[in-house]
Amino acid sequence: MQYGLQALGNAASIVTADQVWQDPSQPQEILLKGLGLASRLYEPIGESLGGPQPCGCPLDAIQAYEFIRSVAWQLRDKGLGVILPEGLGAGSNEVRLGIKISAQVKDESRLNLQSLLQYNLAVAVGETTLTEREFQDLLARRSPLVEVNGQWLALQPTDVRAAQEIYQTKIGEQPLRVEDALRLGAESGQVFAKLPVIGFEASGALRELLDHLTNNESLKLIEPPDSLQGTLRPYQHKGMSWLSFLQKWGLGACLADDMGLGKTIQAIAFLLTLQENKKLTQPVLLVCPTSVVSNWEREISKFAPSLKTLIHHGDRRAKGKTFASTAQQYDVILTSYSLVFRDQKDLATVSWQGVILDEAQNIKNPQAKQSQAVRALDSGFRIALTGTPVENRLKELWSILDFLNPNFLGTQQFFQRRFAIPIEKYGDRQTLQSLRKLTQPFILRRLKTDKTIIQDLPEKQEMEVFCSLSKDQANLYQKLVDESLAEIENTDGIQRRGLILTLLLRLKQLCNHPVLLQSKPKLGKNFAPRSGKLLRLEEMLEELISEGDRALIFTQFSEWGKLLQPYLQERLGQDVLFLYGATRRETRQQMCDRFQNDPNGPPIFILSLKAGGTGLNLTRANHVFHVDRWWNPAVEDQATDRAFRIGQKQNVQVHKFVSTGTLEEKISAMIASKKELAEQTVDTGENWLTELDTNQLRDLLLLERDRLMEE
Repeated sequence: MQYGLQALGNAASIVTADQVWQDPSQPQEILLKGLGLASRLYEPIGESLGGPQPCGCPLDAIQAYEFIRSVAWQLRDKGLGVILPEGLGAGSNEVRLGIKISAQVKDESRLNLQSLLQYNLAVAVGETTLTEREFQDLLARRSPLVEVNGQWLALQPTDVRAAQEIYQTKIGEQPLRVEDALRLGAESGQVFAKLPVIGFEASGALRELLDHLTNNESLKLIEPPDSLQGTLRPYQHKGMSWLSFLQKWGLGACLADDMGLGKTIQAIAFLLTLQENKKLTQPVLLVCPTSVVSNWEREISKFAPSLKTLIHHGDRRAKGKTFASTAQQYDVILTSYSLVFRDQKDLATVSWQGVILDEAQNIKNPQAKQSQAVRALDSGFRIALTGTPVENRLKELWSILDFLNPNFLGTQQFFQRRFAIPIEKYGDRQTLQSLRKLTQPFILRRLKTDKTIIQDLPEKQEMEVFCSLSKDQANLYQKLVDESLAEIENTDGIQRRGLILTLLLRLKQLCNHPVLLQSKPKLGKNFAPRSGKLLRLEEMLEELISEGDRALIFTQFSEWGKLLQPYLQERLGQDVLFLYGATRRETRQQMCDRFQNDPNGPPIFILSLKAGGTGLNLTRANHVFHVDRWWNPAVEDQATDRAFRIGQKQNVQVHKFVSTGTLEEKISAMIASKKELAEQTVDTGENWLTELDTNQLRDLLLLERDRLMEE
């Protein structure tokens, strides 16, 4: 042991005791004072102070070990500097005996997280592997401190016994699986066979798998399916290939792209790939919120007409053995989260080739009945689609990943202790990094802010959002149509046209929410579940707010805006602006300035189509919602251009809400199929509809009851 002085604030600046005694200008009394303090904690130092000009003291191996283990930290607590050979200090940098593992899969014909590995173990110190003879030579020194190739370490009795067991068995007897290999590669400080793992080498298929899982860039792209009725963007092509790769090896995948980047088409293309390769042999169950069941049906019909799809929904849905036999005739069965729980026994009669969860944050609460029902499904591959894998707590991420790859992150209690508490409560960045490495192989997330993604997006992306009616809406819709048509049939001329326009207006209001049919609409109990559109709007707004986006919401009805504003403020915990015809000019300008220029301003701005559809510059918004449709495309485009105009630096996504099974869907289809004609004939709003005869009107207004949402 050597003595010296260490500069405050510069640990590397040291003057040895020998230099202090040779130079009278050095502060010799400080050195002696410090040594006197140290001598009271460690006796050998006191013994060295008996002679003049003490420069150090000799220690045998046992004394040195005692000093390192029990004295060094006491001296540091008293303000004395202690410098130890690298690797001997207690803590994360301490060098111990460790093991290197070389492994391969026992059976490469099928690989999944539970596949057993064949492996060999080797005892090592740092990069140096020790033969049994070299290890015995270390023990023969009979010293607790040894040096291996310039690296010092303290031999701990438990480590020595563990190493001796490894030399006796040679090949590991403890089961080791693919999921263990992933953990060993992701988390430092892992222990196997009672020793820290300091190296893991994979070969064969295991090496290929680990290379792909830990580095998505090296993924081999597969050809897009020929039957896909559309073109995949490069990042979507990669997403489809990634889903196929993980499915090939029986691994669950979470596609967590930003809203609007096309998770739906990537999942559909993946299913088509299975179909074209004749590997889609059993039905796939696709679970989504009730409000988007119809949307999925439309998207599959549009992009993949070769996929036979059945909606398992509504009062007339098949049950028991009938359902089991019917399901075998289809490629995809669409259902909702609420029905997975309610029809658990029926769904259990089918051996699903795979389960896909859309808006997978719906299972973020692992104790919820629908989450437990989804987990209980017997399925091959598992895929989760969500723009928000974590909304509030890390346990939500655990819940999704435990559905995808059961037990990979341990039990919920283990996950809470190992990851959630250190990260959420103490901000432990090392633990966060470990969690990222563990989850990275199973989560693919691309952001609109990523330049490699955003360059490939159109400047304005328009999409129809199909929403089912609630039963409440459907019953009122049918009643309103029946009563009104009876009255319309007995009138003609201006009076008839007036009745038709009134009916159309009332049906539009009803498609928004039944409460709008009341003379004085107001918020009440179960407000959102009574409207398919409101359920979907709320889900989408929650996601875009979590991404830091901003949105304009257009409606033709000021009464609807007056209800939406307080409802959304409470549900989203955000201030929501609302501009309509009665808004004063000064207030109108203040609202626009606040939305447009205040960095902390409200992210949601509701506008009536007439009052806010023209003349405003609101380029801070990158989402535009038309919750009810003005059947003149030019009017909607003008409103959209509040956000999509000069000065807009973001890509704008336009969401046009359509109630399925209603006149909204039929008119939307008419406009889409005859857009040129529509631009010439529909430019007067809805007047063209009043010229239809009663039979044509009845066909237009007929409600398709089999497309309703479940309560």
